[in-house]
Amino acid sequence: MLNSLKLYARYFSLALINNQKRNFLLNDFRRSRRKRIVEVPVNSPEQKKEALQAAVYWLLRAQQMMQDDGMGSFHLINGWSASYPETTGYIIPTLFNSLDVLPEEIVEERTIDAAEWLLGIQNENGGWQGGKVNENKPPVVFNTGQVIRGMLAVYKKTGKEQYLNAAKRAGDWLCEIQHENGYWKKNALMRQARVYDSYVDAPLIYLSEVSGDVKYKKYAIRNLNWIVDLKQLENGWFEDCDNTIKRNDQPILHTIAYTIDGLLDSGMALHDDKYIKSACIPTDVLLHKFIENNYLNNRFDKDWKGREYMMNTGCAQIAIVWLKLAALKNNREYFDAAAKMIDLLIYIQNRGKYDKTDTRGALPGSFPIWGKYEPFAFPNWATKYFCDSLILENKTRKIFHAE
Repeated sequence: MLNSLKLYARYFSLALINNQKRNFLLNDFRRSRRKRIVEVPVNSPEQKKEALQAAVYWLLRAQQMMQDDGMGSFHLINGWSASYPETTGYIIPTLFNSLDVLPEEIVEERTIDAAEWLLGIQNENGGWQGGKVNENKPPVVFNTGQVIRGMLAVYKKTGKEQYLNAAKRAGDWLCEIQHENGYWKKNALMRQARVYDSYVDAPLIYLSEVSGDVKYKKYAIRNLNWIVDLKQLENGWFEDCDNTIKRNDQPILHTIAYTIDGLLDSGMALHDDKYIKSACIPTDVLLHKFIENNYLNNRFDKDWKGREYMMNTGCAQIAIVWLKLAALKNNREYFDAAAKMIDLLIYIQNRGKYDKTDTRGALPGSFPIWGKYEPFAFPNWATKYFCDSLILENKTRKIFHAE
């Protein structure tokens, strides 16, 4: 607690003595008042395309500012971080998918550069390291699963076998280290079994489909059953869902959304209602909370009581889940909620004259920016999921003939 207070004191003091950063904070203070949040403007399809373009350009800047071809994040006080292998991995399919809306050659070129960088840093055992590349951490289960997403996406795009081979090496390693009860603990973050590894199961299932090796699907299903059968309460809340030990009784929306999305994607890929239904229960709870309050909190306890400011990453992720279910179930309520959430995120993205090159188009971790999740920072994964939500909303809108 004391260290956290010291950190916040430092960030605020350094921001307030700088005129541009002080205005940035004051702008977020004005915009974060509840009345202003309720009155978020509705965006046209063209305005959403402009928001996507700005976000994609920022992701390219997050690569340009690195010493390698990975992607980092920007902090209002500390500047640019080093590259994250994990998030670079799952940003790759985002950038490829953006080509349907923004067909720009530079996007494809830079995305393949990122994939080549990831190939060059793959661990000998097949995994990819945790954290930032300059931290030289050991391979982590969750992070490796996300790089598999990138390898499969670039293999689909180019047809080059080295990307599929890298994904298979990673998949072999994940199967090898999985506990016999279906969870991952060895090489997991904090060496703790966590349910958000459902977001690893989905790329393993995709890898099984592409490679023809049913082994990957088998191990994914073992983990899915451990989650649904042993770790989910009747009201949809998940035990062992947070990315900390101390706050595991109140997981963040980010990891809740990972868990839900992993279950949903796995269920759809396997054509298994068991996992789809388990994803729908918490999704609907969050849907009704958003409809009632016009925002979602950062943390939720086992009774779904929310705490802390909005977490933009988790909000974008939940919008994606709503859009997937809108299409799957032909349900307009999911679509309307997602569209409203995306309007809110565009409102947060649009900082007007208070923006600068390193923040223009990016989504901060929290709203307001000093919220507890990634305070004063623009994590690249927040902008990644914002892009995903915009791309998917553009596709789903056609189903409901929405303007």
